[in-house]
Amino acid sequence: MNRAVWILTLAQALAMSATPIMVLLGGIIGAQLAPSEELATLPIALTVVGVALTVLPASRLMRRYGRRPVFLGGTLWGASSGLMAMTAVLHSQFWLFCVAGLMLGGSAAIVLQYRFAAIEAVAVLDAPKAASRVLLGGLAAAIIGPELALFGRDLLVTQYAGAFVMLSVTCLAAFAVLLWYRPPAVQIAEHDRHEAARPLKQILVSPVIWVAILAGMLGYALMSLIMTATPVHMHHHGSHTLADTKWVIQSHIIAMYLPSLISGWLIARLGILPMMMAGLVAYLLTVGLALAGSELLNYWSALVLLGIGWNFLFVAATALLPECYRASERFKVQAFNDSVIFSAQALASLSAGWLLFSFGWQTLLLCTLPFIGVLLLVMVSVQWRQRTVAAGG
Repeated sequence: MNRAVWILTLAQALAMSATPIMVLLGGIIGAQLAPSEELATLPIALTVVGVALTVLPASRLMRRYGRRPVFLGGTLWGASSGLMAMTAVLHSQFWLFCVAGLMLGGSAAIVLQYRFAAIEAVAVLDAPKAASRVLLGGLAAAIIGPELALFGRDLLVTQYAGAFVMLSVTCLAAFAVLLWYRPPAVQIAEHDRHEAARPLKQILVSPVIWVAILAGMLGYALMSLIMTATPVHMHHHGSHTLADTKWVIQSHIIAMYLPSLISGWLIARLGILPMMMAGLVAYLLTVGLALAGSELLNYWSALVLLGIGWNFLFVAATALLPECYRASERFKVQAFNDSVIFSAQALASLSAGWLLFSFGWQTLLLCTLPFIGVLLLVMVSVQWRQRTVAAGG
């Protein structure tokens, strides 16, 4: 892989370390500060809302000014969110902590665009490998983030406030790395140079693009629903220690990104739809294991499988999406795709606390099954249609 991909991977590792800190501590701090327990996961949910709200403005800014200035600004915004979260914890201000989560989501939305920048830096055939390579940065983040949360827990007088100082430090380190990033010129095919960019409505007529969008949307939303509820259920309902909770979340985030070592290669060998199928099987196993018991091993194995399933679905969806648009249409389609994905994830995160405290852990898990079924039916339908067309039917 070229220099740009390696820089983006390192920047991803640093910038994404901020998110596990909020995932691990957001619900726990929320349970301490929130006016009611149903709002405990609101700071985490608002982080996802921040992602959804920022995708379109960030895309427009990148179209106008290029990726590099927006990437740099995103890391500074993330550092600011860490300082605000620290202030909120020091002064026991729940709503200020929620605003910090919303701001962090804005930074995360920009970090998530690194994968498209990596795809644009390589040849078309190398796109799955580039996307999976950048996502490997999340593997380092999975290790760095939770450890920084524990390291910073008692760094300041008020417990957990120092963890958000560490969050700001990682964002500033990502800023320093991105100073070396230079976006390559995007190659536009000759036939695209002479064709106007199509309206979004026309692009969305293709059933294949909806496979990519739905795989990313449901993969992210279902993962977020279970992941957001897990620390609260483990620590407050299951009486597991913070160290055990940290281990489960850390293992989950590692499992989200470790398969990136081979997922690009697997897509090249097996194809995109089979990889998506494998991701759905992992999600079904997640639900089964989580329903089977509340022992530490149940949580750990379920969240590891959840991470693997997310990786297969998300990398495959990212690799499929560029096949559905022209280079001149990339910002428009990428923005729409990520808006749908992260709006669904925001809704799932906002629902996690309400479902958990109102209906219980098992009901929350069972709610995921109809959505898994919908994506499976869409994928089977598109695959059947493609085979029919190929056979001349």
